[in-house]
Amino acid sequence: MDISFFLKGLIIGFSIAAPVGPIGVLCIRRTLAGGYTSGFVSGLGAATADAVYGCIAGFGLTVISNFLVGQQVWFRIAGGMFLIYLGFKTFLSLPVKKAAYARGSGLPSVYGSTFFLTLTNPVTIIFFTAIFAGLGLAGTNGNYASAGVLVLGVFIGSTLWWFILSGSIGVFRAKFNHNGLKWINRISGAVITGFGLLALLSLVR
Repeated sequence: MDISFFLKGLIIGFSIAAPVGPIGVLCIRRTLAGGYTSGFVSGLGAATADAVYGCIAGFGLTVISNFLVGQQVWFRIAGGMFLIYLGFKTFLSLPVKKAAYARGSGLPSVYGSTFFLTLTNPVTIIFFTAIFAGLGLAGTNGNYASAGVLVLGVFIGSTLWWFILSGSIGVFRAKFNHNGLKWINRISGAVITGFGLLALLSLVR
């Protein structure tokens, strides 16, 4: 088993997670509104979904990959509508006075929403497959141990990004007063809704 597979997976996972999209905006908003735990768990949901797609590409599961790509219209519809729902909910929500909701029963919902949103973007599997193929990693030539280490690297790399992002944003959380957090909700809600509308408009071709 070559440690280079883990390092390559680490870099791939970090690089795919880093671009700021709807998940990044959601993570930032949740960190500001509910604290570091809420933001990090949001990112963890996305990292788990990245690992799922990494498994599909790394283990060469072409049947699943073809199904996801073939059904991407329905996935985009579901993801776009869910983003619009989250965007409106975020826009209308009032800032909480403390991060109590970021613990206990709220965390499964926080985790599940970003996991679902990331999974409803099957284009991600195309990115993973293209990157793995370009690096000669697709299917890892039937070496399941190497594929497992590669996927572990993807998960840890993605998780590392969300740890850095939520931790960095958490530092500035105390600087926002109630009115500032209200505007954060409105701006991030509008941005998330915009991502949802773009996802739906991309189907009109």
